[in-house]
Amino acid sequence: MSTTATEEPSPWPVPLSALEHYDYCPRQAGLILLEDAYAEDAATVRGTLAHRRVHDPGQETRPRVRTLRALPVWHDALGLTGVCDVVEIHPDGTVLPVEHKSGSYRPGGPADVQVAAQAICLEQRMGTRIESAAIYAMADRRRHHVAVDHAMRERVIRIAGQVRRVLTESALPPPAADARCRRCSMHTGCMPKVLAKRPRYERLLGALFTPAPEADFDD
Repeated sequence: MSTTATEEPSPWPVPLSALEHYDYCPRQAGLILLEDAYAEDAATVRGTLAHRRVHDPGQETRPRVRTLRALPVWHDALGLTGVCDVVEIHPDGTVLPVEHKSGSYRPGGPADVQVAAQAICLEQRMGTRIESAAIYAMADRRRHHVAVDHAMRERVIRIAGQVRRVLTESALPPPAADARCRRCSMHTGCMPKVLAKRPRYERLLGALFTPAPEADFDD
């Protein structure tokens, strides 16, 4: 990254969407970031179709709230960059990022990290403090509020560092091979069960071809 003699180097940029992917499954994030291996299934297609409207850049003003759509955001110090689905600006100055998801909401899940990171980026762009964000779950047809507190901010920073390590080291994390894989659109390309058993396979293979100790024929 570019720098001068008097400035600290800028951190390697981390996409906001990668925070959610990594928090769900580090290997999923690695496959997307390093191998451009994103795969579609019925759930991801539903999500893409549902996001069409909020991904169109623009703004609208309704009584007592101004709404910005597809707003680019970034955070220089943390090296975060991405786009907010929806940002609401209320009359009292409150700024509320709203991330849209096609499925049901899971409290404390990976989506919380993504929308909290959006809030942190918006704080820098708009010069304000944001204590709360929201996730609109289309399957639930309602909003779920996410506290952008100290613990959540630390979680964002920690996961951003982990994603950056994947990018800089160009090494795929190991497969999860657990219940998450059944819900992942990248299951076929990832082959989690096959790769999860590889260390055991290599141990057995090594034992199979390890020569036996030579017999002692001395009297």
